[in-house]
Amino acid sequence: MSQPSVNSTRIVSENELAKQNEFAGLVSEFLSADSHNKSKAFVHTYGCQGNVADGERIKGMLIEMGYILTDDINEADLVLFNTCAIREHAEDRLYGNVGALKNLKKANSNLRIVLCGCMMQQKHAAEKIKKSYPFVDIVFGTHALYRLPEMIYKNYSTGKRVFDVSDETGVIAEDLPIHRDSSFKAWLPIMYGCNNFCSYCVVPYVRGRERSRKPQDIIEEAKCLIKQGYKDITLLGQNVNSFGKGTDYNFSRLLRELNDINGDFRIRFMTSHPKDCTFELLDTIAQCDKLAKHLHLPFQSGNNRVLKEMNRGYTREKYLELLNYAYSVMPDLSVTADVIVGFPGETYEEFLDTVSLVEKAEFTSMYTFIFSSRQGTKAASMPDPVSREEKGKWFDELLKAQEKSADKRTSLMVGKTYRVLCEEVNKKGLIEGRTEGNVIIEFPGSEELVGSFANVKVTESLIWILKGELQ
Repeated sequence: MSQPSVNSTRIVSENELAKQNEFAGLVSEFLSADSHNKSKAFVHTYGCQGNVADGERIKGMLIEMGYILTDDINEADLVLFNTCAIREHAEDRLYGNVGALKNLKKANSNLRIVLCGCMMQQKHAAEKIKKSYPFVDIVFGTHALYRLPEMIYKNYSTGKRVFDVSDETGVIAEDLPIHRDSSFKAWLPIMYGCNNFCSYCVVPYVRGRERSRKPQDIIEEAKCLIKQGYKDITLLGQNVNSFGKGTDYNFSRLLRELNDINGDFRIRFMTSHPKDCTFELLDTIAQCDKLAKHLHLPFQSGNNRVLKEMNRGYTREKYLELLNYAYSVMPDLSVTADVIVGFPGETYEEFLDTVSLVEKAEFTSMYTFIFSSRQGTKAASMPDPVSREEKGKWFDELLKAQEKSADKRTSLMVGKTYRVLCEEVNKKGLIEGRTEGNVIIEFPGSEELVGSFANVKVTESLIWILKGELQ
């Protein structure tokens, strides 16, 4: 898989978007021909928050075309899977779930089956769907999302399958309709794609090269969300730290301008890349009252040789230097991270460097994965002599080290009061929410609190969840 070329950013024109609106109207006419039934769409998104944000735009477009959303796949007239390509397990699960749709198609010949997203941007995956799953009607990649109305129209009007997986990198489509999954938490993409080419990762190949949205478009969208009552806004990008690279408008400046918007809200962001994380950014987080004191900073490995093989662009020492400075300006900062266990060629001694970094870093929580080979990446061709079983033992050892670190960090929260966004009533009948450090806390309270902030005192720490009481 060759590296995608560096393309200049192309903003989808108003004329192109107007054309898609026309196709949406034509699809609506198809659907309204059956006046006795409202067509229903089932949408399921796999993978990261970026995919979830895409899924909300897909739902928005489907609603504009006249579909009603349903959570019951068995009553759907259109089933759409928004796929993920980050790990092999995600792909295998997707093939199994698509195969299960064959019986639904037999029961309802008018059912449309649509596959999109990162996995479909990979040519080998799209070809497999084309050859082995003939009942799938529409397949498109990450760059064609805004053309969904046109693709559905073509399928309805011709009865033929539609495939659109072109490498149209550098595209940004503004002002797409959105159906948000929450009334108080919102995803706000600020950039797309990635230039890092970590040796294990397919993202640059399926999402294209980095391109940043215009700052004013982001700020206006944030203002609109805040006016609508959204309390928790997460800025999204594969590497938000490189926002605006090549211009005089960097990520820190964007954060400060968002922080200056009037309103009662909280700003989060992910994901941060250590090689582009600066003291300026950490100072910005410390000084801005509406920025959550939470930093998600994936480190992937604690060994310098492995980091170099991963093409991560920083060292263990640099990572720890960033954390030390972050804690010095924000003692209560919550830091979370991603780590890969068993990268090709990694020895047990090198793995122990990762364990020791976890012990030093005191992460609040950590997302840990055993290495998954991705077709077309450099790491896929590297010798990998350590067995899956042995990597599993390393994985368990790392989790035990992280549990100790998390227990130490969250135990320090007992007796302190935090501003918590109340998110839901859980199965225990308790209000469940998150601190600004993204730590889950549950406490007795009224259902009316959901969607608002509350001051909650921590009464007990259970490593991964806190217990508390309203103040």
